[in-house]
Amino acid sequence: MRVLGLIVEYNPFHNGHLYHIKKSVELINPDYTVAVMSGNFVQRGEPAIVDKFARTQMALSYGADVVFELPFVYCVQDAGGFACGSIGVLHRTGTVTDIVFGSESSDIGILNEISGILSSQPQEYTIILKKYLKEGLSFPNARKYAILDYLSSKSYPIENIQLLEKSNDILGLEYLNYLKQYGSSIQAHCIARQGSSYNDETVTSHLASATAVRNIIKEENIEFLKELIPEKSFEIILNEFKKGKGPVFFDSMREIILSKIRLMSKNDLLKVYGIKEGLEDRFYNYSRRSMDLECLLKNLKTKRFTYSRLKRALVHILFNISEREIKTYNSQGPQYLRVLGFNTKGKELLAHIKKKSRYPLIPTASQYYQIYKYLLKNQNDPDKKYDSDPIIYMDQINRDFDASNVYSLLYPEKEHAMFEPDKKNQIIIMEENDEKTSHY
Repeated sequence: MRVLGLIVEYNPFHNGHLYHIKKSVELINPDYTVAVMSGNFVQRGEPAIVDKFARTQMALSYGADVVFELPFVYCVQDAGGFACGSIGVLHRTGTVTDIVFGSESSDIGILNEISGILSSQPQEYTIILKKYLKEGLSFPNARKYAILDYLSSKSYPIENIQLLEKSNDILGLEYLNYLKQYGSSIQAHCIARQGSSYNDETVTSHLASATAVRNIIKEENIEFLKELIPEKSFEIILNEFKKGKGPVFFDSMREIILSKIRLMSKNDLLKVYGIKEGLEDRFYNYSRRSMDLECLLKNLKTKRFTYSRLKRALVHILFNISEREIKTYNSQGPQYLRVLGFNTKGKELLAHIKKKSRYPLIPTASQYYQIYKYLLKNQNDPDKKYDSDPIIYMDQINRDFDASNVYSLLYPEKEHAMFEPDKKNQIIIMEENDEKTSHY
C-alpha cells in the first residue's frame, strides 16, 4: 500500500496547489493521499484567510482523502519547527510511504546532500555559523553563508548554495532533516515549482502565489480571483465571505495584539519564545508608538529580524508561548493525529492508521479529554497502546483550542465569535461528490 503525504496550508487553495497535488499523484500513484495542514494560523505568522474547516473542504475537493491538522505550536514556528510538526504527523500515522514537496531546484539528490550537512552539524560549519550570527545576520542568511563557506572549503559546486535562498527548498531541507531525526522510512520526492515564487505579491500568470491571491482578495477583485483558484475553491471562499467568516487578514489582529503588548513589561516580553537580543526593547518601545501592525513591523525590521520572524513573534506574544514549551514540543514531536476531514477512501485509511499508529487518533475534538484520561491512566504501563506523553498531549491540544478561540474573534461578522468553536464545529466528511459535515 502506497500512501502519499502532503504538507500544506492552502491559504487559500489555488491553481498552483492543484498543479502540485496532481503532479504528486502522477508521480507516486498512491492508494491514498493524506494532507497535514496548518490550522487557523499559518507559518508566516498570520491568521488564515478562511478557517481550517473551509480549507479542509478545498483539500478534499481536489484529491486529499484525509486531512490532519498540524498542531498550532508547530504552525507558527520557523521552517525547522514547522517541519518538525508536519513530518512528525505524517511519520506517526504509521502508514505514509512517500512525501512530495514543491521545490525551486527540483533536485532531491542535492537537497539530500545539503540536508546531511545541516543534520550532522560538522564543527567547522557550526563555528562559521556562529560567526555570521554574531555579525547580526538573520538565521536563514547566516546559515546560507556558513554553508557557502563550508562547502567552498570542500570544493563543492557553489551553484548548489542557491538552494538556501528559496522558500520551498529551505522547507524541503528541513523536511529531509526531520525524516532523518524521526528515523522515518518515508521516501521524499520533489517536483519543480511552477509559476510565481512563494513571496511574489503580484499576479504574473494563472499560477499566482498565495500571497498574490490574498492581495487580490484584499482588493476585493472577486472576478479576477476566479482565474487564480479552482472552481470549487472559489465557491467555498465566496460562501465563507457571504457568511461573514472571512476574509481574515494579518491586520485583523491589530487591536488584540497591540493591546496585549502595551500591557506587557520588558520582563514579560523576555519570557516569550524568540524575544531576545534586544528585541524586547524594540517591541516594548515601538508598540507604544505604532498605530497599526504594518507600522509596528516597519519599525521593528532590521537585517537580522525578517518580517516573517517578527510576525511569528507577535503570535508568540499573543499566546504567551515560551521557549521552554517550544523546546519540549520540538524534542517530543506531535502527540496526536487530529482529523479535520476525510472522504470514503479516507475512512478506510483511518481504520489502518488507528491500528498502526502509536499516537491517538482524534476524530472529533469532543473526544480529546477521554483520550487524555486514557493516556494518564496507562502512562506507566509497559504494554501501553500509545507513546504520547499525557501532559504534552494536553498542552498541545489546548493550544489548538486557544488558537481557534482567538481566531473566531477576527471574523468580519461578530456573530461567529463563539467560544470553543473546535468543540462545536463538526469535521468535514465528503462521500461520493456529496459533501456534508458530520461527527465520525
